[in-house]
Order: sequence, then structure tokens, then C-alpha cells
Amino acid sequence: MIRLDSQLIKNYLNLKNEIAELSQKYSRNPNEIKLIAVSKTFPSADILECFEKGQRDFGENWAQELREKSSELNLEGLMWHFIGSIQTNKLKYIVPCSHMIHSVCRVQEVIEIDKRAYSLGKVQNILIEVNVSGEESKSGISINQAQDFIENAIKYPNIKVCGLMTMAPNTSNTECISSVFSSLRKLRDTLLLKYPDIKELSMGMSGDYNLAIENGSTMLRIGSKIFGSRIYT
Repeated sequence: MIRLDSQLIKNYLNLKNEIAELSQKYSRNPNEIKLIAVSKTFPSADILECFEKGQRDFGENWAQELREKSSELNLEGLMWHFIGSIQTNKLKYIVPCSHMIHSVCRVQEVIEIDKRAYSLGKVQNILIEVNVSGEESKSGISINQAQDFIENAIKYPNIKVCGLMTMAPNTSNTECISSVFSSLRKLRDTLLLKYPDIKELSMGMSGDYNLAIENGSTMLRIGSKIFGSRIYT
């Protein structure tokens, strides 16, 4: 019996093709751009369907949901990314199953992640969240705080700072969004001169990933473009 791909898989394959085309357009190596399928609120069956098509990196926003799904889907090669706001008391759920934590922006988070990682015998990969746009509704350190924050974070032996993350401003102005992404790339390039591990740029979501690719993103956090619209309960 011939299996027809679901709409989810058609979305996924179309997105992969579009990323490849945009990479070529902007003279990027597509192998240097990691797609993180943001699966929050969607069932494990949807994640498994994407996994079977070759997707390996999945993003979750809520600690308990991440814990439940990682327990259900104990698949070799599947990498979980925690991309939501961090509550330090929930890191006990996040650190055991996260390949990468994208949203670190407080010293207390660094301390707790290091403690949890030490107890598990692992080195936890993290990204530092930078609030480039300066919007009060967004988390993250300022650009001016970045070097001091990283200088402190790298002192913790069970943490590896791998790069930076940002959220685009809440606007339809593409020039404004592009400017934010470009600013994060410039910050990363400056930090890279002193901190050679800080290579990753986690920026770009379903509505602005084209601008993120143009401006050097290495990690795209895309959900609805793959899984469809979310229904929150």
C-alpha cells in the first residue's frame, strides 16, 4: 500500500526546500542552518512523523511538556531544545533532557543549570538570550551586558555557552526586524574573536525566517509553518 504524506509532512518538506532556496539566494551553506521544529502543544505522534522524515531537532516552550514528550519519545538521535522562558524551579525537568537551552538570561539560571548538569554528569549547552529590540515585553540581557554576562557564565564547568538567541520585534516592518537580526550577528562576530565557542545564532521563526537566513541565523525556531495553527486550552 502506498503511503501518502500528510499535510504536516508536505509542510515540512516544502519548508526544507524553501530554506535550501533561501540559503542559495543569500550565499549561505544550508548545512550550517539547523531547523528546530517547534512542537509545543502538538502531540508526540506529530513529532514522530517528522522524525521519520529525517527531522532531528525539536523545540519545546514548557518544562513539563518537554519532560513528558522526552519520556514518550526516547529515540536515538532526537535532540530537544528548550526555547521558552525559564523558571529556575523547573530546570530539574529541563536539564536532564535538553540538548540545548536557548533562553538563558539571568545569573540564577546559570547557577542552577550548572548545578543540575553537574549532578547528571553532563555539560549543558546553552545560548544567551539578548533583547536586541529593547522591548519591555521580551526577556533577555541588553547588547551592552552581553560580554560581562558571558564572561561570568563560562566560569561554570558544567555549562557551555554556544551562542546567542533573540526574538524579533513585534512589528511588520521588515527593515526593523532585519536590523535586529543584523545587530545580533554583529555582536556574535565581535564575541567570537574572544570566545571561539560562541558560534550559534538562534533567530527566525515562522514569520521572519527568510530575514533570519539573510542575516546569518544558524538556528531557525519554526512551528506553525510545519505543524499548523495552535489551539491553546
